[in-house]
Amino acid sequence: MRNRAETAYVSPMDTTLETHLASAHLKPRAGDLYNIDAALTEEERAVRDSVRRFVDEQVLPIIGQCYVDGRFPTEIVPAMGELGVFGANLPEEYGCAGLNNVSYGLIMQELERGDSGIRSFASVQGALVMYPIYAFGSEAQKRHWLPQMAKGEKIGCFGLTEPDYGSNPAGMITRAREQKDGSWILDGSKMWITNGSVADVAVVWAKTADNDPDGKSVRGFLVPKGTPGFTAKETKGKLSLRASMTSELVLSEVHLPADAILPKSGGLKSPLMCLTQARYGISWGVMGAAIACYEEALSYSKTRIMFDKPIGGFQIQQVRLADMLTEIIKGQLLSLHLGRMKDAGTFTPQQVSVAKRNNVNVATDIAREARRLLGANGILAEYSAMRHMANLESVYTYEGTHDVHSLVIGMAETGMNAFK
Repeated sequence: MRNRAETAYVSPMDTTLETHLASAHLKPRAGDLYNIDAALTEEERAVRDSVRRFVDEQVLPIIGQCYVDGRFPTEIVPAMGELGVFGANLPEEYGCAGLNNVSYGLIMQELERGDSGIRSFASVQGALVMYPIYAFGSEAQKRHWLPQMAKGEKIGCFGLTEPDYGSNPAGMITRAREQKDGSWILDGSKMWITNGSVADVAVVWAKTADNDPDGKSVRGFLVPKGTPGFTAKETKGKLSLRASMTSELVLSEVHLPADAILPKSGGLKSPLMCLTQARYGISWGVMGAAIACYEEALSYSKTRIMFDKPIGGFQIQQVRLADMLTEIIKGQLLSLHLGRMKDAGTFTPQQVSVAKRNNVNVATDIAREARRLLGANGILAEYSAMRHMANLESVYTYEGTHDVHSLVIGMAETGMNAFK
């Protein structure tokens, strides 16, 4: 999947009428009651299935123990790079897979079917590090970083959130001071940074002016690992996203050369554009977690005997399963339509907020209901529902909280800003 010319199991993208007609006549596969496969191209299905195999073979056998141990499985990163999941929707000229946005979304779905931490790793690498380098970086920066990051040889992190300014990035206090020779000095700290402790480079956002309450002076900087004054401290004591690396970044008199700045970045809109990319992937990813919980609950309901018959034969459990499946179908269709609009260049950040807000919310509910169906067994690490449930509580908060996205949608509909 990394490069279409190098793989045998991903066909060249074909959006001809014949392909869509052929897809429309697909019979629903097992587990696809609404025949969503018929709305996908041959390549999109092939991409999804290849990542699904990877998750089944390399993630699911180890992820439960990784969660218990509080460890991200770094050993799978080279295979993820070979598969092409990092920056998969960026151009092939920079070593990326060059897939469309629906394929990218399906990748996120399958990775989070394994664990939110696995999807978060790929999402940060692609949408929050590779994307800003691609969108705002110089040609030299793109040529240097993107091919290495696409292969997983270099890891990145995204430094925007601060300890006291989570949902209000305009209030950031991290500062970048330009020197007479064009170099920069950065001071500040960032919090809740995925991949921070292992990142080879951090995309750090800082204000270049002291009196800037609206964030108009915000610029992006590339801060390589090992730069004097730059440290990453791992966050301890997490009860969610335990199979993920989370850090605090500290920048104390960090000297950077003139070419460390992302030259096309400008204002708070730049990091928000990156977050829009990541939120799109999240809307797909959480459906993967929901699918994992539903499939586990469905399988369990057919084998768990209570009162002399499988619990799946009781009305209350069938209603529970029907509710789960219906919300998964609705969420997938929501993200699929969003992906088609994204590929057409007609989507808006407000539409992304709708998908992120809805899908995380319903996925969290599905994980909770699946855990309840599993009864006492649902608290064990050998089952996935409670792990997904705990992870989704974090996803409910990050990349814009549920409430913030509610206000984004409200402002789009009323024309009134409830943030002030």
